[in-house]
Amino acid sequence: MVLRTEKAISPTTGEVTWLLVDEETYRPHPEAREFSLYLRGAGRSPQTQRAYIPRIGRFLNWCTGRGTDWKTAGLGDVTRFKFHVEQTPTRQRQLPTGKTVNAVLTAVCEFLRFCAVQGHVVHEVAARLSEPRFLTSPPSGFDPGEGGQHLMIKARVLKAPEIEKAPATLTAPQVAQVLEAARTARDRLLLTVLVEGGLRIGEALGLRREDMHLLPDSTHLGCRTRGAHLHVWPRQDNENGARAKAGRPRMVPLTQRAVHRYRDHLAEREKIAAAADCDYVFVNLVGGAVGRPVTYSNAKQVIERIGKRCGLRARPHMMRHTAATQWIRSGVAPDVVQSLLGHASSASTAVYVHAHDEDLRAAVDRLSQEAAR
Repeated sequence: MVLRTEKAISPTTGEVTWLLVDEETYRPHPEAREFSLYLRGAGRSPQTQRAYIPRIGRFLNWCTGRGTDWKTAGLGDVTRFKFHVEQTPTRQRQLPTGKTVNAVLTAVCEFLRFCAVQGHVVHEVAARLSEPRFLTSPPSGFDPGEGGQHLMIKARVLKAPEIEKAPATLTAPQVAQVLEAARTARDRLLLTVLVEGGLRIGEALGLRREDMHLLPDSTHLGCRTRGAHLHVWPRQDNENGARAKAGRPRMVPLTQRAVHRYRDHLAEREKIAAAADCDYVFVNLVGGAVGRPVTYSNAKQVIERIGKRCGLRARPHMMRHTAATQWIRSGVAPDVVQSLLGHASSASTAVYVHAHDEDLRAAVDRLSQEAAR
């Protein structure tokens, strides 16, 4: 039996569930289906489901090809699967990076742990995939418990080495160029919110007009935060499928430029009768879905087109990387950057602290200049 990934859409709710189905019979793989429903019930984003299910299918197909029963696969089998992933070229005909290999292993190990809890596989199979490890970077507000016993966690045994690289970002002139190339007030506002507020694209597309507090004093709205700002809420019922990755709400201050661009966008959307009853901030301005909230795929295409007009490779998450990098390089404390980004752990923010090549060169040149005095 060869499994393939398929998207199932509920005819009543429209909710999406990613499944593994038999290529010949289209019968869903029962344990993978349970796991997919579990991910959705646990509040994991649709993007997580979409990423995990094909990786699990790859493992199950690999087991079938070797004649291995995946329910009894041991640490040695998973290790051989790791070697297989590492040695199989990607679609770009390159060997996968350590980060890519680890993403596959994370999905497989989480699936096997779930199956162990549900009684589909023996506990020893999942238990051998993890080992106790000390938590070096607990998230903000983490309770270590009496004697710090909660600082011991279960970590994955198998892990590929990763070469850490600074995230791809835009320079200040490139940011200005991209904003100038946006052809609508909506697109300029979207880019401004991403590159100045550091929002994830799902967080931005899930914004409602009631989340935008633009006056110096918002007490009349029941909000004690002073100054222009917006609120990110982890809603699960967004019409466009937008999701806030973190499960906690947060506040993000807005610049006066963002405030002006929001007002420009309101004036723009007031000309669209179909948008009158839509409370989402970002709506489609043309097309069959005019007046309805912008989807992730539409926003991605918009930003990519703007980047091409500038001769740049622009992606939604690159704007968030740019905001975080600019904050760090401007001297903003890492814990403040962590709060602005909505990171649960400081380890997620640490990627922006890495020195750039020009920083290393400047440090060596400075020392040389001082020695020559």
